[in-house]
Parts: sequence; structure tokens; C-alpha cells
Amino acid sequence: MDGEKEIRQLQKRLKELAERSSRQNIYTFTGFLGMAELDAFHRMEQELFYAHPVLFGGSEEAERMVVRFGDPEDMGYEEAFPITLLKIEPLLQKYADALGHRDFLGALMNLGIERSTLGDIFIKDNCGYLFCLDSIADFIQEELRRIRHTDVKCTRAEAAEILEKREKVRQSLTVSSERADVVIASLYHLSRAQSMDLFREQKVFINGRVCGNNSCFLKKEDVVSVRGKGKFFYDGVDRETKKGKLSAGVLLYQ
Repeated sequence: MDGEKEIRQLQKRLKELAERSSRQNIYTFTGFLGMAELDAFHRMEQELFYAHPVLFGGSEEAERMVVRFGDPEDMGYEEAFPITLLKIEPLLQKYADALGHRDFLGALMNLGIERSTLGDIFIKDNCGYLFCLDSIADFIQEELRRIRHTDVKCTRAEAAEILEKREKVRQSLTVSSERADVVIASLYHLSRAQSMDLFREQKVFINGRVCGNNSCFLKKEDVVSVRGKGKFFYDGVDRETKKGKLSAGVLLYQ
């Protein structure tokens, strides 16, 4: 979502859902929002505060998220997010293609599914773990039968299953400072100019918000997403080296 028209449409929709929740005293939900859409939400978050928005994407580490409007204290009950986790696995792993994120997403989109019904896809052991809206889960289970040349099956899974399989691994970087562009350049083996281009092209998101300031400094526990590169958790500086550089850490999912 890069156009101002699309952003305005989304913000109008967010207002409508917030007003409906407040007026009718019910929970309302968006579909899954991507990083640019979440940035649009954050820009007007204070305006929607009266409707008590909460974000969740199926797991605490999810990048694509659903916004729920509604206050449990006012409602007198809690309503779960309408999110299902599906496990998509080859029928015969021995003869399966090596499947990546793009393969899973492409096969799903070929079913004519709207992107807003699909959340994050995590890959582990050549299986895809997909967070999706409850409303589309049965359709995917029935219709998704093949990815590339590999026959697959879809079953429902518990979030704990994927969380147990995903581990964060700490990677150390030697950087001149904690500036975001410096850390990103070091982690992804980019030149400073290439790193700065990512900021100019609005491809860097820090804690869910687009960041156009390449000289901002990262803080411990900041969550950084870089379109086309990946996502990492900044873990702060460990020490200063003898040459005056900083030894800093980032956490990455394996």
C-alpha cells in the first residue's frame, strides 16, 4: 500500500470499524494488515484510542497483524481474534520440492484469495505454517492441494507448534555506531549508500512504523523489518572494541 488514495481508504475503514465498535458495543476486526498499512494505522492510532485498538497476528512475533476494536471491560467478555493456524506439508517429504515462502504464498494467491485474509507464513522443515482468517481456513484446507510439483495437505495446528520450532539466534555485529543505517548495512552486507536507499524508499519499519530517518539510533528490543531483506530484533551493545568500534547483537529467527 504505497498510494495516498489507498491509505486514505484504509484510514476511513479503520474509523468506520472503531465507530461501529463503540456505537454498537461489539468487537470489530480488520483483515491482516501489512507493514505499510500498519504504519497508516499507527499514524492515526491516537485518534482511534477511544475504541481501544489491539494488534495481534497469531503470535507475538507476527509481522502482518489484525486490529481489533473493543474494550473487554466495557463488553464484559473477551473475544478471540478470528485467526486460524494451518500447517501445509508435503504428502511425501522424500520427493518434495524445496519450498520457500514465495512458493507457499504464490500457491495461495493462485486460489484467488485476498491478501488481507492471509497473515504470516513461517517455514520450517519444508512445511509452511500459515496464519489466516477463520473465514478462509476451510476453503484453503479443501482447495490447496499442490505447490509447484509437490502434492500437499493442510491441517489445523496450534500456535505453540510453530513457536516451539522457531528459535532466535543471536548474531554479533561490529559497527561504528547504533545508527539504524549502520546496523542494517552491517547485517545485510550492504554499502552505506544501499542502506540509505532503503530508508528513502520507505522499506524500513521500526516497531511497526515506517522510518525515513536513516540516522536514528536503535534501542535495545527495537523490532526492525526491512522489505526484501528480513526482520531482526536489536539486542543492544555488548562492549566497545579496542579499535573504538561497538560489538552489538541482533536476534534472528532460524
